[in-house]
Amino acid sequence: MPRAIPATAIVLPIALLLVAMVSIQSGASLAKSLFPLIGAEGTTALRLGFGAIILAIIMRPWQARLSLASCKALLAYGLALGGMNLLFYMSLKTIPLGIAVSLEFTGPLALALLSSRRLLDFVWVAMAVTGLWLLLPSNHSEQALDPLGMAYALGAGLCWAMYIIFGQKAGAQHGKHTACLGTLVAAALVIPIGMWQVGSALYNLDLLPIALAVAVLSSALPYSLEMIALTRLPSRTFSILMSLEPAVAALTGLLFLSEQLHFNQWLAISFIILASAGAAATIRPQVKPVDLQG
Repeated sequence: MPRAIPATAIVLPIALLLVAMVSIQSGASLAKSLFPLIGAEGTTALRLGFGAIILAIIMRPWQARLSLASCKALLAYGLALGGMNLLFYMSLKTIPLGIAVSLEFTGPLALALLSSRRLLDFVWVAMAVTGLWLLLPSNHSEQALDPLGMAYALGAGLCWAMYIIFGQKAGAQHGKHTACLGTLVAAALVIPIGMWQVGSALYNLDLLPIALAVAVLSSALPYSLEMIALTRLPSRTFSILMSLEPAVAALTGLLFLSEQLHFNQWLAISFIILASAGAAATIRPQVKPVDLQG
């Protein structure tokens, strides 16, 4: 007779994953508070810069064996990571956190759907398109969303899809060092942009505690918790649970940023969550899913 699985073996990784989601979105909320001081570009530069330092201390990337061939995928992975973070923070300047995360989710969702051709998959496509349609500005919208902010979030989603593709290739070559090496590349991309935009304000020591908190909440802590959860949950269960992130982001934006969403916007988020969860539960992708964000 098979031995019963202890409840803690299921509840604990789910709880860790939920904490990781709250941590990431809390970090995004805290990052948004820096925008009036150093803008989205400067905030992204500090997050990736401190995140790279923290990961380097933990992961010791100098132990990785690099070659010219392997560096191509690593470079593409890091550039996608930097672009994803920068465009996502740029979107937060003008649209609510929950909406930005929902739009960003369309990148990996589209990647998963493109790898499958079953009739059921078109249901998830229809749900995702309906969610996007509900977010489009119209004369009847209760609150029009900034088109540029939406474009930035969709661009972040495209970078997320590229991050998955190149992350798989780089991860196969560099293993545990991939995230750290990719973050170093991303930081090398974004830090000059941040310095160009805000200049010496980037070195303000008063920003150091908040910047460190953003780096820990948005990178070090959630990535560690997600890795623990991923080793204890089936990959499909993990992906379905991750589909809740737009809702977590919307609630975090409501609690910490007082971002009120209207009915149509909550409905749009719900459609995108259902599309993501349904795709994760039913699609047999050719491309192996790879975890997250930024």
